[in-house]
Amino acid sequence: MDPKIYLSSPHMGGTEEGYVSDAFKTNWVAPLGPNIDSFEEALERYLQEGSCVVALSSGTAALHLALIILGVEHGDEVLCQSMTFSASANPIAYQGAIPVFVDSEAETWNMCPHHLEEAIKDRISKGKKPKAIIAVHIYGMPFRIDEIVSISKKYQIPLIEDSAESLGSSYKNKKCGTFGDISILSFNGNKIITTSGGGALVSKDKNVKEKAIFLATQARDKAPHYQHSQIGYNYRLSNICAGIGLGQMEVLDDHVVLRREMNQFYRDIFQDVEGVSVFTEPSGVYYSNHWLSCITVDEKKSGFTSSAILSALKKENIEARPLWKPMHLQPVFKDAPYYGGNIAETLFKNGLCLPSGSNLTKSEKQRIKEVLGQFV
Repeated sequence: MDPKIYLSSPHMGGTEEGYVSDAFKTNWVAPLGPNIDSFEEALERYLQEGSCVVALSSGTAALHLALIILGVEHGDEVLCQSMTFSASANPIAYQGAIPVFVDSEAETWNMCPHHLEEAIKDRISKGKKPKAIIAVHIYGMPFRIDEIVSISKKYQIPLIEDSAESLGSSYKNKKCGTFGDISILSFNGNKIITTSGGGALVSKDKNVKEKAIFLATQARDKAPHYQHSQIGYNYRLSNICAGIGLGQMEVLDDHVVLRREMNQFYRDIFQDVEGVSVFTEPSGVYYSNHWLSCITVDEKKSGFTSSAILSALKKENIEARPLWKPMHLQPVFKDAPYYGGNIAETLFKNGLCLPSGSNLTKSEKQRIKEVLGQFV
């Protein structure tokens, strides 16, 4: 059997090893050090907009700290996009809070502004104003930022911008990761750039950055001894992993170009195939990094299903995956409130994520094209 083609594997740029080696040579083998400082500064320069960045052990940790900083406590409600990876919703449960899930809209596949406002009004009428909104740029596609931000401000509910999948994406020429009251990034091994495992919290408020660092380093009070007045966490990124991130920042823009080329690769394959749609930007103000390229399949028009494509790719040792199963359909969240229709559910039923790595070779692309050609 041919070697496996992965959905989205890590892609090193070549300089990462040097930064890691320096960490060993200088004995900065800890969750602090010069690589962390430089990595945060590199991200701040990239994002601009006065961004203050805290490098953390994961995007999930960043979301958890964001909820804590915004005062989310046991019994509070948090509005969350339903169509997303579970890491967007799990930190709500960490706090003992209640997720209130919101359906997608069809163009960006992200949180529907109409259903978001419907949910807010209904929760307020029940005497339970939500404490935060978590909106996600799914697969790198920016959500309806103007509308979501406007609703957030209208009802004075803080917005957490989940940019775990969207570093390198932008909306109206402004980088994703800069639109929320607090934003989060992920550098997991399958992301656009990686630190092996890692994430970041982003805010325009230096006080929020300081608070996040304090909480991420076990919330140690300023005292000559170890004293703690509140619960803290071991969430800081390793200086070694930050070294990988520094090397990855040097190739971030190149990776975005290559991911976008993969999206065009699939558009070319399916351009004349009735019933297959490749997920692309709804207008010119959206710019997606196309972290993952996805399709939806209308069986009545195409004569085949997304599951059939998945099976054919798997048979040839090529990894593909269904779209995220919406959170309101997950057993663990079966009792959570939900607002919307069946957009997210339909996308999950008919959608498929295709191999999208920035390091796919010509021969690997040819293998993918040949398998998909059976359906074309």
